[in-house]
Amino acid sequence: MEQLDRITQQPGIMGGKACIRGIRVTVGMIVGQIGAGRSVDEILADYPYLEHEDIMQALRTLHGVRMNVKSF
Repeated sequence: MEQLDRITQQPGIMGGKACIRGIRVTVGMIVGQIGAGRSVDEILADYPYLEHEDIMQALRTLHGVRMNVKSF
């Protein structure tokens, strides 16, 4: 299984939601923006403290969740 070392979950940060590197940007926020048609470059311009790999790992996290749900 691939290690997603940039995705963290801590009870005191964003209500325990999966975040990118412990900062207040959730995986859900990134996935929602991609779903709304925004490009990775547009997101990076809005969040200059994020890196390309942060967004890629957020998307891989979603993919992993969807695969687990389909296995039920």
